[in-house]
Amino acid sequence: MRPKRSQRRPIHAEPDERILAVALGDSITEGSPGYDSRRGGDEMSQFEYWAAQIEPRLAFRNHGIYGQRTDEIMARLEKCAPGAHLLVVQGGINDIAQRQSVQDAADNLRAMVRRGKELGLRVAIVDVLPWNNGWPDAEPQIRELNALIGELAREEAIPLLSFHDTLEDPDRPGRMRAEWTADGDHPSIEGYRKLGEVVARLADYSW
Repeated sequence: MRPKRSQRRPIHAEPDERILAVALGDSITEGSPGYDSRRGGDEMSQFEYWAAQIEPRLAFRNHGIYGQRTDEIMARLEKCAPGAHLLVVQGGINDIAQRQSVQDAADNLRAMVRRGKELGLRVAIVDVLPWNNGWPDAEPQIRELNALIGELAREEAIPLLSFHDTLEDPDRPGRMRAEWTADGDHPSIEGYRKLGEVVARLADYSW
C-alpha cells in the first residue's frame, strides 16, 4: 500500500549538500554508445549528466555496465550503495535479449528495490525502453516486463520512471523515435536528455 501523503517525506540531505544518487543498471544507465562508465567518453551521452544539469541538487555515480542481466546487476548493488541517498534501479533488456525468464528479471528487480530499502536508501525504478533492433517476440516480452515493473513500483510504493513511454514513437509503437536513438538499441544524446528530464523529477519526489 502506498503511504499517505502526510506519512511521506522527501530525501534527506544536509541543506548545503546535493542528493547523491547511485544509478545501477546496464548500458542504458552507462550511456552507451557514446559513454563508457569505466573508460569515459561523451558525458552528454548519459541520462545522469542531463538530470544533474536540470536539477543541481542531484549528483550521480554511474554504475552501468554494458550487456548485464538483472542478476549480474544485482550482484553489484552492495558495493555501489555506500554513501548514497538514492538508488535508481534499471535493467531487464539483456535478460530478454539472452532469452531469460521475464518473471525472473522482475523478481531480481524487486530484490534490488528491497535490498536498497534495507540499506536505508530511497529507491526508484526504471522500465525497459523499446528495442528497435529486437526480434519479433521481444516487444511483447518488454511490455510484459514493464507491466510487472509497474506492479512492483505500486506495491513497493516507489517512483516508476517510464523511460519506455518517454522515447517511444507514437507512430511506431514498440520503437524509439529515430531522433531519440543512436543505433536502435540505445538512446541518442537527445534521447538521454529527455530521459534526464524524467530522472530530475526525483529531487522533488516524496517517499
